[in-house]
Amino acid sequence: MAKTRGDFTDILVRKGILSPDQLEEAKALQQSAGIKLQDALLKLEYATMEQIMTAIAEFHGLQFIDLTEVTIPAAVVELVPESVARENVVLPLAQDNGALKIIMSDPSDFDTVQKLQFILNKDIQPVLAPREQIIEAINRHYGQTETESVDSMLAEFTDTAIDFTETEATASSISFEESDAPVVKLCNLIIQEAVSLRASDIHIEPFVDRVRIRYRIDGVLVERDSPPRRLLAPMLSRLKIMGNIDIAEKRRPQDGRIKMTIGGKHYDLRVSLLPTNMGQSCVMRILDRSSIQVSIKDLGFAEDDFRRFQNIIKRPNGIFLVTGPTGSGKTTTLYAALNELNRPDRKIITAEDPVEYYLPGVNQVEVKHNIGLDFARIIRAMLRQAPNIILVGEIRDRETAEIAVQASLTGHLVFSTLHTNDAPSAITRLVDIGVQPFLVASSVIAIMAQRLVRVVCPKCKAPDQPSNAEIKAAGLTPEQLKTATFMRGRGCSHCNHTGYRGRIGIFEMMRMNSLIREMTFKREPTQAIRRQARLHGMRTLLEDGVNKALAGRTTLEEVLATCHHETALE
Repeated sequence: MAKTRGDFTDILVRKGILSPDQLEEAKALQQSAGIKLQDALLKLEYATMEQIMTAIAEFHGLQFIDLTEVTIPAAVVELVPESVARENVVLPLAQDNGALKIIMSDPSDFDTVQKLQFILNKDIQPVLAPREQIIEAINRHYGQTETESVDSMLAEFTDTAIDFTETEATASSISFEESDAPVVKLCNLIIQEAVSLRASDIHIEPFVDRVRIRYRIDGVLVERDSPPRRLLAPMLSRLKIMGNIDIAEKRRPQDGRIKMTIGGKHYDLRVSLLPTNMGQSCVMRILDRSSIQVSIKDLGFAEDDFRRFQNIIKRPNGIFLVTGPTGSGKTTTLYAALNELNRPDRKIITAEDPVEYYLPGVNQVEVKHNIGLDFARIIRAMLRQAPNIILVGEIRDRETAEIAVQASLTGHLVFSTLHTNDAPSAITRLVDIGVQPFLVASSVIAIMAQRLVRVVCPKCKAPDQPSNAEIKAAGLTPEQLKTATFMRGRGCSHCNHTGYRGRIGIFEMMRMNSLIREMTFKREPTQAIRRQARLHGMRTLLEDGVNKALAGRTTLEEVLATCHHETALE
């Protein structure tokens, strides 16, 4: 067996992808770490998953396919039950003269082949694809039949003669026995489907005759199936039990946290319940712990802004503010900066409301208003812990702002967020809150406004010509249009037929300089400060977005929908 496994590497050596020394090193790692040879090669980054899988396929005389390009007919998908596919990480590809082509990731796994032959009662022909692609394809293909599984579950409810009357008594005494299992399944299914569609939030809203379920994917809400109204109480009770929330309370807003492991990854769900006139409305925020390990490079900075950002966060003291509306990625940007600065020789403390992601090596403190533990009080206590870097979740009032300023003046680097539309107006906002202009001028080192725009799907992008109205609104010059490569997604299964997949930031980075400090001190209006900042090389949000559209990473339509057109007129 060991010899067989070692043999696919001969093909990699022959093709010049691996050198014999690298192969020896990988074998040594395989022995010491007790992992498969292909995993050792991947870990050492000597070969890509695709190169390894192609070599294994060639060695075993099997076909290798790229699953992102393939859509499998529903009739074939139905040949393998979803539970079997998920448990063994396999997927049917096609039926060929009574034999069934099955996509697997490990051809030497004969046990699985025999097991599938026994379960499905068909001859199995293995076809190779990377494991991650198979998992994604399972989610995609069985996801298409998700509605049937929800429907069949709803049918189960109709068959089980349980009367879901919404009385206080039944709601509080709901015990999840076997008869209730469909509710449990339905809730798990909703969460799993949301995760597989890369949703950031799940909204469950009650209406007169139905319950509306929507997912927020790349910042846009997408509606899914609507379970009947009578399922609201059992569904909410189930979610409350998962989040340790009092199920008897229905009149007050409630919140809690659900921890789940889906597909081997850990997710935290922040649950918020709000009483509406139709019953409780529930929103779950999906926090993927791995998504916060973002490096600064992946945020979407232009070259010069990237260098500026790196310089700013390396400063020993001062305040760095990130501004933008809710959901514009401020937290992600600040966490990326903290990840970069998180070294054993630095002490980092954060004050957050609430702590959304857990950062290893960082002391995180959660605001608890009910015991009087607010931002201002945490920062005061924090300073006695001798930190180098402080993150204040948000500056909301004068007290928090003043203490943050004091902390920055006494030699700490302070990161925080503000809710303003652009970078220059943050200065005016701090003065409006009640911070003295000379304190703002001497403590703030830089302000960055940001928004998120959707990225054109890489699988189905095609050249595009924006309308004249969009070109005019973006203020493009004929010279810029000559070098432009506009792109737009046509829509495919990879991007859920939206033409977009994922998001990047657009930024407006304002470094403080002596002139802007002088203007802050004199309480000059935002427009004057903005004009001055632009003379010193600040790109507005709109300009940064338009540059990304010109390069084909996003579309003008998306940028104009996110940024204010007024900035183009000034």
